[in-house]
Amino acid sequence: MKADAILDTLGLYCPMPIVKTAKKIKDLKIGQVLEVISYDEGIKEDMPAWCKRTGNEFLRIEEGEGEYRVYVRKLK
Repeated sequence: MKADAILDTLGLYCPMPIVKTAKKIKDLKIGQVLEVISYDEGIKEDMPAWCKRTGNEFLRIEEGEGEYRVYVRKLK
């Protein structure tokens, strides 16, 4: 999936990937996609919940070798 911006949160754990996502997504325009890269397994549950709470769209998550790539579309 092509992202408009990438946020590297490798080495950060809950709640920091979500905190950094909330800050970074403000820099995007409505409709743009943010890719968040994390080692934190908690992101699998935290990011969909955060998207639902903030009105952004959780697109997908890719897992591989202990790394998670989460894609979020800014809707608001």
